[in-house]
Amino acid sequence: MMKGLTFLIAISPFFAGSCAHAQKEIPKAEGHDHCPLGYINTLSTKCVSPIYYEVEPTYGQACASGWMNIGAGYCKRKTILGIF
Repeated sequence: MMKGLTFLIAISPFFAGSCAHAQKEIPKAEGHDHCPLGYINTLSTKCVSPIYYEVEPTYGQACASGWMNIGAGYCKRKTILGIF
């Protein structure tokens, strides 16, 4: 029983229905050849980070309230302190 519950908790983030969620690996945004602040360029089509950030692509628009622009076509949700 406990193993099954642990398994369900471990995989539940993969089935969340949210647009933005914490991500350690993101694709490079359309038209950008570099990575946003906090991410490392893998020299391919992806960017990786050692820290989970909640990010979403900007699609050329301004970031929504409560989000900050981190460059390369992405916005990051602000934390309690309003910094990284």
